[in-house]
Amino acid sequence: MTFNHQNELVLKAITVLESLESGNPEAITAYVHPEKYIQHNQALLDGREAMLGALEHLRKVGTKVSIKRTLGDGDYVALHSVYDFHGPKIAFDIFRFEKGLIVEHWDNLQEMADNTPSNHTMIDGPVAIKDIDKTDANKVLVKSYVENILLGRKPELLASYFDGDNYIQHSPHIADGLSGLHAALQALKEKNIEFQYTQVHQVVGQGDFVLTASEGSFDGQPTAFYDLFRVENGKIAEHWDVIEAILPAEKRKNSNSRF
Repeated sequence: MTFNHQNELVLKAITVLESLESGNPEAITAYVHPEKYIQHNQALLDGREAMLGALEHLRKVGTKVSIKRTLGDGDYVALHSVYDFHGPKIAFDIFRFEKGLIVEHWDNLQEMADNTPSNHTMIDGPVAIKDIDKTDANKVLVKSYVENILLGRKPELLASYFDGDNYIQHSPHIADGLSGLHAALQALKEKNIEFQYTQVHQVVGQGDFVLTASEGSFDGQPTAFYDLFRVENGKIAEHWDVIEAILPAEKRKNSNSRF
């Protein structure tokens, strides 16, 4: 896939997401497949018509969309954004394209925290993509980290993924550094709060940024974990995340899987 074609897909995804604020249906009509749009947000109805039908309501409640980061990876585009409807939320959206049209969508949303132990926000930090030539290596590194550390396959390797204690953290309940991560995990353990990743479903990367979408549980509830990592010199340097509970079957508006 050429850089220009990849850029074109990213721009289409941005335009579609921004239409949720404008209420203009043109981008959705032009860039979302009329028959094949699969919706994995289980709180929404399936198909393009449902997406179009929601525009007026979203406009009326004053929806705002501010996209901070974009990743293009083959037929996939991932966006990291601030949504504002019924309060500010941090979101990751993943779109899959076929022949230039969006045919599938996944997302994860979380209320935006005002104060964090690291004093970073859930969305600030670098946005420019670097090291395009290292995309594949960085995807392998991040997937390995999620599987070995977060899924618990080889926890003894934890320190090998970081440059000492240098680790910038945007997760709303964790301080900077590997020491901050240790402290947060210890606090959960002391409160008997279970925190478990069970499967990595998607890895989307471009240059020094890699996004993973994983399944697991938090405090006994089935949960979707979306983690964005920035890699620097072969080590994980920065992390953003969005954690959202998976809806129980009786509350779902479509029959598609969450992942």
